Amino acid sequence: MPPTISTISPSQGPTTGGTTVTLTGTGMTGSTAVRFASTNATSFVVNSATQITAVSPPRAAGAAAVIVVHPTGNSNSVTFTYVVATVPAITSVAPSSGPTAGGTNVTLTGTGFTGATAVTFGGIPATSFVVNSASQITAVTPAGSTGAAVVSVTTPGGTSAPDAFFFYAAPPVLDSAAPTQGPAAGGTVVTLTGSSLLNATAVRFGITNAASFTVVSATQITATSPPGTGSSPITVITPGGTSNPVAFTYAAAPTLTALVPSSGPTSAGTVVTLSGTNLATASAVTFGGTAVSFTVVSDTQITAVAPAGAAGPVTVTVTTAGGTSPGLTYTRVAAPGI
Repeated sequence: MPPTISTISPSQGPTTGGTTVTLTGTGMTGSTAVRFASTNATSFVVNSATQITAVSPPRAAGAAAVIVVHPTGNSNSVTFTYVVATVPAITSVAPSSGPTAGGTNVTLTGTGFTGATAVTFGGIPATSFVVNSASQITAVTPAGSTGAAVVSVTTPGGTSAPDAFFFYAAPPVLDSAAPTQGPAAGGTVVTLTGSSLLNATAVRFGITNAASFTVVSATQITATSPPGTGSSPITVITPGGTSNPVAFTYAAAPTLTALVPSSGPTSAGTVVTLSGTNLATASAVTFGGTAVSFTVVSDTQITAVAPAGAAGPVTVTVTTAGGTSPGLTYTRVAAPGI
């Protein structure tokens, strides 16, 4: 029974020949020739009863019927298309940057990609690549060193010029954040210090994007916290990957529930005990807008020294990492006879 061919791979190659083609089918043991139209293959090997590999001979551009010659008769034909081999050219690489660890899916656009046998990044073979068409290849970057890497495509027509680049970016690193706390309402401007922060595409507080951010330099970013609660580590994302996290905590807003005493003389010096909640991170205590000296006793108590002022009521507030409390009234009372 004559052999049969079910598939041919690849199904096209250059007019100069030299393409190694795999023929899959049945009954191939004992085959005596493989022909591309009327021309014998440059060479062929019968690998098994179901597979032959053959090297295409030179031919003019166009379709050629490929058959296997066997003492029992010739096989059916499958089509191999000869194309004019041209030197490939890369016109764009997208995305043009990614982490040094590799793994970036890159689309190469250009010309002459048919029959591509290799794609390299800085001389290192792509982890994998697929020729989608004569003008497009998708490839996965290998691991590389920080900096620019020449991207090359090799086909039977030659290797592309070294004028296309992929930029390997070092992973971003964060050393510190200041401040490390802010109110649940968000709006805290945080300065992030580290390295390899250029081209940052996102700053995240936990899983939430910053309300906004500005890349100041390769070592500094300022970011505005979004609303949140609890612990929300900050990370920076760049083409080089995602940074290590640095701590940031949302502080609950402070409250005031009592002032003891709630009144005093117009002169300075009255020690007032402020009671409330979430007072531990207090950074300011004001009486009628005037900042005073104070001592944080606990998360629920602060002692402050009332300043001098005119007789009458003033509003007392506490400012913490969580914001500024609603005010309570402290009343200055003029001494009798004055």
